[in-house]
Amino acid sequence: MTSEIPSLSDEENAYAKAARKLIPFLFICYVVAFLDRVNVGFAKLQMAPELQFSDAVYGFGAGIFFLGYFIFEVPSNIVLEKVGARPWIARIMITWGVISSAFMFTDQISWGFISQSFGLTDSEFTFYFLRFLLGVAEAGFFPGIILYLTYWFPDHRRTKMVALFMTAIAVSNLVGSPLSGGIMQYMDGFSGLSGWRWLFLVEGLPSIVIGALVLIYLPNGPHDAKWLSEEEKAAIIAAVENDKASKSHAAQHNLMAAFMDVRVWALAAVYFSGVICFYALNFWMPTIIQELGIDKKDYLKVGLISIIPWGLAALFMVYWGAHSDRTGERRWHIAGSLLLTVAGLVLLAVVGKAPVPAMIGLTVVAGGTLAFVSTFWSLPTAFLTGTAAAGGIALINSIGNLGGHFGPDLIGRIRAMSNGATEAAFWALAALALTGFLITLWVSRSALGHTQSE
Repeated sequence: MTSEIPSLSDEENAYAKAARKLIPFLFICYVVAFLDRVNVGFAKLQMAPELQFSDAVYGFGAGIFFLGYFIFEVPSNIVLEKVGARPWIARIMITWGVISSAFMFTDQISWGFISQSFGLTDSEFTFYFLRFLLGVAEAGFFPGIILYLTYWFPDHRRTKMVALFMTAIAVSNLVGSPLSGGIMQYMDGFSGLSGWRWLFLVEGLPSIVIGALVLIYLPNGPHDAKWLSEEEKAAIIAAVENDKASKSHAAQHNLMAAFMDVRVWALAAVYFSGVICFYALNFWMPTIIQELGIDKKDYLKVGLISIIPWGLAALFMVYWGAHSDRTGERRWHIAGSLLLTVAGLVLLAVVGKAPVPAMIGLTVVAGGTLAFVSTFWSLPTAFLTGTAAAGGIALINSIGNLGGHFGPDLIGRIRAMSNGATEAAFWALAALALTGFLITLWVSRSALGHTQSE
């Protein structure tokens, strides 16, 4: 039997208050998280020449983050469910802030025979090691937030909340691109340190501070929110319980059942296809834009131009998520965003370094990938509940995020083999996105029980 919602007014007031209290704070958390994850794309413009990193070294190092992320993702998300969101999210943010700041010492550590045994310089080994540790530290943050939002918002309200939260990806690039470019350009040489060192230090510290604030501000769930009345708490809890009970495919309540569900693995493949395109773009966009004809020391200009694709993509992302919620349609919103990504990648492959069409291509890919990641999570949360939700979401996210390793690495290796040309990589990424589009059309029919409009 489903729970009764106390009253419509209590529910509406409760959700308005929850959205107002939670989403802006979680948004800020994700901005600093994502900034620490991808600022290496800007640091590369200055760090790679100084430390003599090739495109292949940078691409592998940028992507190795996701190997640590993959290994520790599921355990981290299960711990979050057991110990509560507040202490675990705070732990995640503080540790990744410390590790991100430590990148300023990339060429200052001597590893001796350890780095030599891998055939690497000390700087290369430190770069790989810190990127791996950063992935370990951040493991569990994003799927933990997705799980956390299921405690507060039923399915018909959640996609818009996720989209608003995930605009932090675009905003971190909107804010971080000119900030990173400005730090490298104007702090270069300050106190005898290169600009890329200041970049890691300045952008790592906010994560530590905000992580401490999580312990003070973030409630573990509706029952723990002091800013909700008892009636509002009851309204949210009842609505969420009704949502769980109404899911026709919610038979999985344990971790092993989620791992045995073919839909979970298919969705992991879909997420992989979208993520590999997204991070390939994200980690290489500063380099791609610089190669459109910008002076190699004008880092601020690269950052300012990067605002164009990310700004338009952020607007499209919010619209796409809200439209999916308003219509209740999931299947074609997810599949369509992947098809848009394919179109943008094909355009980039065709136009080469022609500035205007290349910027259009970058904008289309950014819009498609952001729309994808904001709407995708309506699928797994449509049929997973309880511990299965914690483990299933983490499994999908961790496997999918391996695309974050292969995407940047793919571009780096292809560029290294083709004297800096990227076109072949764009074709390969377009093929992967098209595969994800086709799998989405198949798995969404099963996961949503044929309820979506065709």
